[in-house]
Amino acid sequence: MAQPLIVPSMTAGPDFVLRPWEMSDLPLVREAAADDYIPLITTIPSPYSDEAAEAFVRRQWERAETGAGYPFAIVRTRDRRPVGSIGLWLRDAAEGRATVGYWMTGPARRQEVSGAALRTVTTWALHELGIPRVQLLVEPWNTASARTAESAGYVSEGLLRGWQRIGDRRRDMVMYARLDEDRPVAGGG
Repeated sequence: MAQPLIVPSMTAGPDFVLRPWEMSDLPLVREAAADDYIPLITTIPSPYSDEAAEAFVRRQWERAETGAGYPFAIVRTRDRRPVGSIGLWLRDAAEGRATVGYWMTGPARRQEVSGAALRTVTTWALHELGIPRVQLLVEPWNTASARTAESAGYVSEGLLRGWQRIGDRRRDMVMYARLDEDRPVAGGG
């Protein structure tokens, strides 16, 4: 069994912090559960219930406890409001790679929140954890997420046809990756 992981708190730009999930994040889970897309690509419970939301937060803790990865809530510093999630998943760590995934609730989209969080987690994974390759998957239509990945120094490596089941059908995904030897990008990544 893998060693338990300690999820650190990290600053993500001037306005956000990444921290471990807390039970006080249930309003974020409720907001994400009401989104049309987030429940399709995550384990966010839909329909929402307090019990299912609490189970979701406990699963985030279990992911760290079992060594599966580092789940972070993305929190605005000025009012401590959680606005999204980012995780670094270590299923393929023995092969020298980790996968990152992120989502933002509606009000936090298009505000550079995901970019700041992605640059922070990527830099930490590559330089502090020593993972040579960090990758992420984006649906071809999701141009905002593709721009976020590219702004954090990720390179598109190609289309993976029928890669993942989302909702009721298999979907194509574009693989993006950032390698340790890639040149850092402006903005801290």
